[in-house]
Amino acid sequence: MQDLAINSGSLVAPRHLAIIMDGNGRWAQMRGKQRVFGHKEGANAVRRVITASAKMGVKELTLFAFSSENWKRPKLEVSALMTLFSEYIKKEANALKENGIRTRIVGDKTKFSKSLQEQISKVEELTKDCNVMQLNIAANYGGRWDILDAFKQIITKNSQGLLNLNELNEDLVSQNLCVPSDVDLMIRTGGEKRISNFLLWQAAYAELYFSNTLWPDYDEDDLKEAFQFFSTRERRFGMTSAQVQNKDPNNAN
Repeated sequence: MQDLAINSGSLVAPRHLAIIMDGNGRWAQMRGKQRVFGHKEGANAVRRVITASAKMGVKELTLFAFSSENWKRPKLEVSALMTLFSEYIKKEANALKENGIRTRIVGDKTKFSKSLQEQISKVEELTKDCNVMQLNIAANYGGRWDILDAFKQIITKNSQGLLNLNELNEDLVSQNLCVPSDVDLMIRTGGEKRISNFLLWQAAYAELYFSNTLWPDYDEDDLKEAFQFFSTRERRFGMTSAQVQNKDPNNAN
């Protein structure tokens, strides 16, 4: 357990922050507009949160942009989401590089159009040497799919003689996931209180924070509020409070 959190003034910033960005459609409908309008405004919130997260010391940020279940939504909305996604990547690529944000799109990318896959490859290549913050955008992603895919990779490597299944352990599974590192704080906006198949393995010990703010309205103040909550948490990872406070498991009763 190293570098679990980084101090940022009076707050403690999680090393790995994950956010379920919820509430775009409701935000638009409350204003008498189509749901797509909310997704467009949500892209501005993405920009704000990436900037604020890097500024406050987050080292890895994973955003849930499009789940593997979201294909069930109306075709018009899905089409608009794909267009927005492609436009966002193209528009923001240079800014991400300039701000030191290494960017990866994680999930099953095979279902995306060829042009979108090309945009993804370009931004990943462009930002591969950045080191201020790691940004993972989860698109066509599901936690169960991620775990299943990891085991498929492990089985394939075993059949190729690249590893021995007798060596199988939690670290090996983590290394084959889309996002290998554990989540410290998971935020869901929009008032719902579930994790919706997001980073199931990685969030095993994550602190969970549920915000009523709809995603298009989410800003740095909302993020600070979540970090204030995180700052109060005693992260024990199965140990007792005394062990954590003594920082020596052998001295606890």
